[in-house]
Amino acid sequence: MASTRAKPTLPLLLALVALVIPGPGDAQVSIHPREAFLPQGGSMQVNCSSSCKEDLSLGLETQWLKDELESGPNWKLFELSEIGEDSSPLCFENCGTMQSSASATITVYSFPERVELRPLPAWQQVGKDLTLRCHVDGGAPQTQLSVVLLRGEEILSRQPVDGHPKDPKEITFTVLASRGDHGANFSCRTELDLRPQGLALFSNVSEARHLRTFDLPATIPKLDTPDLLEVGTQQKLFCSLEGLFPASEARIYLELGGRMPTQESTNSSDSVSATALVEVTEEFDRTLPLRCVLELADQILETQRTLTVYNFSAPVLTLSQLEVSEGSQVTVKCEAHSGSKVVLLSGAPPGPPTLQVQFTLNASPEDHKRRFFCSAALEVAGKFLSKNQTLELHVLYGPRLDETDCLGNWTWQEGSQQTLKCQAWGNPSPKMTCRRKADGALLPIGVVKSVKREMNGTYECHAFSSHGNITRNVYLTVQYHNQNNWTIIILVPVLVTVGLVMAASYVYNRQRKIRIYKLQKAQEEAIKLKGQAPPP
Repeated sequence: MASTRAKPTLPLLLALVALVIPGPGDAQVSIHPREAFLPQGGSMQVNCSSSCKEDLSLGLETQWLKDELESGPNWKLFELSEIGEDSSPLCFENCGTMQSSASATITVYSFPERVELRPLPAWQQVGKDLTLRCHVDGGAPQTQLSVVLLRGEEILSRQPVDGHPKDPKEITFTVLASRGDHGANFSCRTELDLRPQGLALFSNVSEARHLRTFDLPATIPKLDTPDLLEVGTQQKLFCSLEGLFPASEARIYLELGGRMPTQESTNSSDSVSATALVEVTEEFDRTLPLRCVLELADQILETQRTLTVYNFSAPVLTLSQLEVSEGSQVTVKCEAHSGSKVVLLSGAPPGPPTLQVQFTLNASPEDHKRRFFCSAALEVAGKFLSKNQTLELHVLYGPRLDETDCLGNWTWQEGSQQTLKCQAWGNPSPKMTCRRKADGALLPIGVVKSVKREMNGTYECHAFSSHGNITRNVYLTVQYHNQNNWTIIILVPVLVTVGLVMAASYVYNRQRKIRIYKLQKAQEEAIKLKGQAPPP
């Protein structure tokens, strides 16, 4: 096959030291250059020379295309082209009967043809190891080729590339998935460092892969709903789960009896919930399975419960009359619907359990506003339920006015403030007046601001309503003092005081006179004694 001659497109990096192999006598063969570093598919010139003086045969052994460019008596210049990999071309000579050779080292560099990050899992659980695989095709020399794992622009790890340059390679990295990795972009980057050879650092980045992480709590969804559903009511079904991530991408829903009721779901930072309002009708089965299902990533968490549907009507409580006059007969009746176990009626005489209880009473004032209590019980799924009804009886009766409601005797001090407590009771509430028997003067009921002596007397308190009247006498005594008595009371102490003062003055003056008299007598005696004394 004819070869084509082409000039090198890249400069050759040559080491100008020739490898010398001893030959016959002082003959020797050499190759130039001894070392070369060039891109894959490149070309280079190789000079083979010898010092042989005898019959010389000189050539170049190589696996690449070669052209003999020039030659001389003891040298030849070859061009090698389309050099695809590292190799060692060999210059050889036949000098007479002796043979010798010299070899060179060719190092080929190439950029990776392809770098790819293998597809990531659809979801990765937080706290679990994630293995990322970078696939690399080509790239040489291997000793200067490495693969870098990137999260966005952040370098997570770097590994060298080993193996034959022609073989595809898979470099694996292991990272611990976290919530912060959710939504992050991961990629692989190859780096061929040719700076030691005077070139640059060449890199190639794969297409980024998007990672989604998730985290689930150890618990299951929590159902917050009663186990019993009563026909004719509206029940709230609620289900929730906390501590999951990302809550915004979770789906939660309720199923009742294999059907999905109308519901609303709510997603917050780390919790989700579903709420449904259900109208319980007689069309429901007696038992209904309730499911709460949460879906996140490829995980499903589920909670189940069986609900019991029941129909329980309140008992019927009746009074033959809700408002009666005193002495009338009233029939109280409590009746439960079928299905109830027993009914109870307050005030009824004891007896065997039955679904209907009644009794009759003669209405008295003590029965006014009496409340009757009717209760029915039903057992559902091992639980006892009860419903109640109450009614209040109103009894109409005439006024009542006794000693406790209105005292018969009152004693007040003139000028004081008093309260006349005299109030009749009855239904309807009676009106009341208190008038003095002597002249019909009205005595105010309630607070009396100032008691006067003119209020003294016997009063007739009269209570009346549409159902009768009653009268009670009240005796009011007002204590007061006569004005003349007050004058005497005041004068007596004054006179006593004046008398005491006068008596004290008399005693004092008498004693004073006695002391003066005694003093005078003593002076006279002293003068007499002085006159009788002998002269000195």
